[in-house]
Amino acid sequence: MKRLLFILPLFLFAACKPKPKVEAAADTRTSGQVRMLVDESFSNVLADQIEIFKLDYPDTKFELIQGNENKILPTFLNDSVRVAVLSRMLTPEEEQAYKKRSIPIFTTRFAIDGIAMITGNSNPDSTITADEVVSILKADGKSQKKLVFDNPYSSTLRYFMVLAGIKTLPKEGVYTLQNNNDVIKYVAEHKDYIGVVGVNWLIQDNRDMASFTSEVKVLAVKNSKGKPGDDAFYKPSQKNLIDGIYPFLRNVYIINAEGKNGLGTGFATWLVSQRGQLIVLKSGLGPNKMVPRDLNIRTKN
Repeated sequence: MKRLLFILPLFLFAACKPKPKVEAAADTRTSGQVRMLVDESFSNVLADQIEIFKLDYPDTKFELIQGNENKILPTFLNDSVRVAVLSRMLTPEEEQAYKKRSIPIFTTRFAIDGIAMITGNSNPDSTITADEVVSILKADGKSQKKLVFDNPYSSTLRYFMVLAGIKTLPKEGVYTLQNNNDVIKYVAEHKDYIGVVGVNWLIQDNRDMASFTSEVKVLAVKNSKGKPGDDAFYKPSQKNLIDGIYPFLRNVYIINAEGKNGLGTGFATWLVSQRGQLIVLKSGLGPNKMVPRDLNIRTKN
């Protein structure tokens, strides 16, 4: 009995003894963790990239902060998060905060996205010109068509405001909702409207949206005179993105200001590697560069 009373406290002591902490993986190009800001327009293709990257390098952890470009950019500029995926490069003024602290900024294009113009299947129109889109945005009265964007803070809307050279949206003819799915639903149910969504978002495998995506069609677009794609109407197919003849193209960049040789740097390098570019190709977007194919010729002995 005395022996049992002696052993029992030992078991209680062992049970109460704190477990040793598991050390986090060292912060290198292929291990550790990174926080990353992501324009939600590119969340799908980036999720595919991270999934494969983690298979290659399991000691990695990504914390993604998704949002609209205008909403997430200040977080990068005030140094809260140092890696971002956006549809544009930083301006020289925006880079100043990092330059003052001698922190280099590395910007890498890893994909080419197209912005699709969609409308309901009941709409008889199947084409539109870039000039007509600009006309709607300027509200000059030359077109009666209406445009619907995802939200007022998105990179998609910014792209077209820059294209049209406007600072504010007209009171009529151009409308904003909450997100890309809302745009798809809206134009599926309102035939007189043209929705504006990223190609990557449109071709994603989203079962919840299948009933709506089946009710919309993609318009072919003809570019303004003197620009690539001004000779015919083109849809945002992957080939047309790669050839640069679809009028509404935008680059996808990863901007890295880690200031060290960490996971953000490793991931940015991996995105433009052969493996990363193959995933871009599979997603339906245009890769930063074409991935060469090896030709294996078998000979009989």
